[in-house]
Amino acid sequence: MCRMFGMHAGKNPARATFWLVSAPDSLAQQSRKEPDGTGVGVFGPGGQAIVDKQPIAAYEDTQFASEARELESRTFVAHVRYASTGENSLVNTHPFEQDQRLLVHNGVLEGLDVLDARLAELGATSLVHGQTDSERMFALITVEARRNGGDVGAAIVAALTWIAQNIPVYAANIVLTTATELWALRYPETHPLYVLRRDPGGNEGSTRLEARTHRISVHSDAMGERPSVIIATQPMDSDPGWRLMGAGELLHVGEDLVVHSSAPLPPQPAHPLTLKDLSPHAARSQHPAAAPASP
Repeated sequence: MCRMFGMHAGKNPARATFWLVSAPDSLAQQSRKEPDGTGVGVFGPGGQAIVDKQPIAAYEDTQFASEARELESRTFVAHVRYASTGENSLVNTHPFEQDQRLLVHNGVLEGLDVLDARLAELGATSLVHGQTDSERMFALITVEARRNGGDVGAAIVAALTWIAQNIPVYAANIVLTTATELWALRYPETHPLYVLRRDPGGNEGSTRLEARTHRISVHSDAMGERPSVIIATQPMDSDPGWRLMGAGELLHVGEDLVVHSSAPLPPQPAHPLTLKDLSPHAARSQHPAAAPASP
């Protein structure tokens, strides 16, 4: 199962250090459990998207796996991929960037020919460069934002409502960021997605932020004394404030770090998929046994 991370640091950029494959056991063993790519995305001083990603298994590139990424931004997004759709290549590796927005996805969509027809109808096929369901979903969100004047939240609702009504869905968990905003969606209840509104010092009064799972680790001295909002596939520390998002819950976080929650999508997709409906390759990528369930 892919691992996702998103963080909003508030009104001012913060510096953070990321390790995308990090755990007490060996990097080789960890990356063999999530073998299809890693990536992290931030925004520069001018609001430009900056993405650092690698499509090959981390155990095949020990330098990439072990290098710390020193990044500064107001919003951050990271992903460790277990591929369900599309070959193992840079163009299929998360995060994806479109219109100065970044997106990561955990799940499976099928009926991609139907989705491609919808993108063609809306003149959005040029947004898709790879083979993944994730990039196609992002393209639909992007074209809806172009159509509505740039309202990203409304675009997510329009795009995912269309997807829920028209193509088979196993899971469509996403984190989407701009230079100043963050959205997260858990849909439907197939995979978990957690949110934490972290107060300065966390739950132990620490002067630094230390957030870690078996896939993604984040360290920041600056963030220890500032509030933040974190989204993750699993809780990243012992803070009791971690909350499992509800099925169909859409979150929005702006510079004030207020977490706005809504449930705007159909309760269930019209064509829900189960593990047994997926191809063996896709099923292996989604099964919880593909990665540990706790930090």
